[in-house]
Amino acid sequence: MYKYDKILIKKFFEEQSFVNSNIASFNNFIDKELNSIIDENGVIEPTIIPSNIDNFKIKFDKIWVAKPEITEADGSKRKVFPIEARLRKITYSAPVFIEVSAHINDVQRESFTTQIGSLPIMLKSNYCHLNKMGREELIQQGEDPDDPGGYFIINGTEKVLINMEDLAANRVLVEKNSTGPSTFVGKLFSERGSFKIPHTLEKMKDGVFYLTFTRVKRVPAIVIIKALGLLKDEEITKFVSSDRQYDEVIINLYEFVEIKTEEEALDYIAKKIGITQAKEIRIERVKEILDKYLLPHLGIKQEDRIFKAYNLCKMIKKYVDVVNGEIELDDKDHYMNKRLKLSGDLLADLLRVNLKVLIGDLLYNFQRIVKRGKFPSIKVIIREKLLTSRIYSSMATGAWVGGRKGISQRIQRLNFLETLSHLQRVVSPLSASQENFEARELHCTHLGRLCPIETPEGTNIGLRKNLSLLCSVSNDSNEDEVMKSLKNLGLKTI
Repeated sequence: MYKYDKILIKKFFEEQSFVNSNIASFNNFIDKELNSIIDENGVIEPTIIPSNIDNFKIKFDKIWVAKPEITEADGSKRKVFPIEARLRKITYSAPVFIEVSAHINDVQRESFTTQIGSLPIMLKSNYCHLNKMGREELIQQGEDPDDPGGYFIINGTEKVLINMEDLAANRVLVEKNSTGPSTFVGKLFSERGSFKIPHTLEKMKDGVFYLTFTRVKRVPAIVIIKALGLLKDEEITKFVSSDRQYDEVIINLYEFVEIKTEEEALDYIAKKIGITQAKEIRIERVKEILDKYLLPHLGIKQEDRIFKAYNLCKMIKKYVDVVNGEIELDDKDHYMNKRLKLSGDLLADLLRVNLKVLIGDLLYNFQRIVKRGKFPSIKVIIREKLLTSRIYSSMATGAWVGGRKGISQRIQRLNFLETLSHLQRVVSPLSASQENFEARELHCTHLGRLCPIETPEGTNIGLRKNLSLLCSVSNDSNEDEVMKSLKNLGLKTI
């Protein structure tokens, strides 16, 4: 048996690399994520436009990445390989091109392709010159044929992006609360693009369920459900549970029985959160808050409100079941409730925020020139150096968006095993100075996923971990594909 194990493991490592998951994550970022980030920010409408036109839009249509190249002092461009980037202390990066069009009164006037920046390229990824090279070719290029790749070269320094471990977004976790007025708390982080909004569901001593999110502090959940368009008490109880009636829900419905229309519910919320304008404006502002900041992962349009109401009903059901001891408390340390952010996800976060900065700069430049009475060409006002310098800066210093530090680190090259270990590292965002005993402990779901032995001693114990040797991380599954397969299995939409 031992002999066959050796053959299997040898065969596995001939075809697979330790850093395959990271490389796949980077490829997915360039192939899919880049375009979805552009779609999020696809249409830009300046507020100050020339007086002789009705509306003006700038559209980002398509984005793509070339292969790594270098621009010499005389302006000539040519291919650059990693070894040259290391020796000449330059960044191994590729130009990012985008198709931009300007629309005046909904008629396309200007369309062109321009470079919006340079993106560091991961070694051995699909966009790297070393991809699919054999051993002999790698040796000819001055590369170590056994080097796994999976890192970047910034100003000649090899940098690795450390995998981040975080709680899974868009999942309701009910846990026991040691402090505060509520014994149990239901928590959910709703994530959409660069938004990540915490939602909290509590039941106070008066028996009423309260929901908290952004500036909406402790508003009765039933009132929010009614404001979203689910008005009938019978329907609310049915969507909480179709096979039984919960006394806790009946008490809540009885408490707010006088609220019979969406408008009344919206007005109640407006008064509760301290909006003191005229009634119509009050109601419009609450509608905007519910669309934008309540469960944005379900959608931010008016037609998505009813689905938010259904989900709040299910959230209440889970909360009541946990309080009554019918289902167990959620375990935050169970790996089912965790997600890993690999290089591709971290770069997506970085690009998403910096693209907004680039758009802000573009709008500022456009509006400044319009104020002078001129009508600029879009090509002139896009500053490609802005995006490039901000991405390089984050990757050189390790300071990431969201105030996180140490994401990008200089790769450890003391020996080959230490390099592999550094490429496999997983870091928890929890503070090293706090105890967090449960988060540091070895959980049974780490088996086969995280190494049970390799972790530092001292304050970082259990917070800095490493992936197991045979562990691979799958990509986030596409929602449409999952829904399609569920419908084929007989799922019916409500």
